[in-house]
Amino acid sequence: MSPSTFNIFLKQLSRNAHPVLNPKIASSAYVPINLSETNPQLNTFNVASSSDWEKFMQSHLKSHQAKVAYGGYLEQRNIYKRSGYFNPANHSMERNIHLGIDFWLDAGENIYAPLQGTIHSFKNNTNYGDYGPTIILEHTIENQVFFTLYGHLSLASIKDIKQGDVVQRGEAFATLGTAEVNGDYAPHLHFQIIRDIAKYEGDYPGVCSKKNLDKFKSNCPDPNVLLNLY
Repeated sequence: MSPSTFNIFLKQLSRNAHPVLNPKIASSAYVPINLSETNPQLNTFNVASSSDWEKFMQSHLKSHQAKVAYGGYLEQRNIYKRSGYFNPANHSMERNIHLGIDFWLDAGENIYAPLQGTIHSFKNNTNYGDYGPTIILEHTIENQVFFTLYGHLSLASIKDIKQGDVVQRGEAFATLGTAEVNGDYAPHLHFQIIRDIAKYEGDYPGVCSKKNLDKFKSNCPDPNVLLNLY
């Protein structure tokens, strides 16, 4: 299935997809946020400080009378410069282009499965700036197999689960983690769609280099096609 055909497939699924956050949160309580290198506000605080991140996010939400800030697909971000995990010695391979959508809201909030699936894998990715606790669901719909990734979860989310567990559409199967466990960020969910997960388990790149963008963009379509946020 070509990338464009797969997007049409996702659009069809979106008609019955469940929100990944609490459905009681009104659409008017969502506000977009720009975390790309073009946003001068990111120069006004220490992006290496999770507490500064939380203050920045809370201020953004309060000023817009919102509960959730969202966005980020294919944003080129400078915030990953804080971690050597994203910045190898070969600067041409610096990873700074974001491949999912982030939802910034309070720690402890439930995360819901948009579609029925099974637990493909899970892991606590503990590199500085990494996902922290992560769950990947596998979906088989109309003979198409694809995956959704949920990063920056709580440790409790991966405590009593196993590969192959069935997760129903609309099931609250995880909660958001705090900065202490989520890679040292303000609490948020990283949601990503993956067509071919290859040999990855409990992990998959959520940020890529410019050099590899075409490959990852083809394999990780815009999650909004499924979620219908904008």
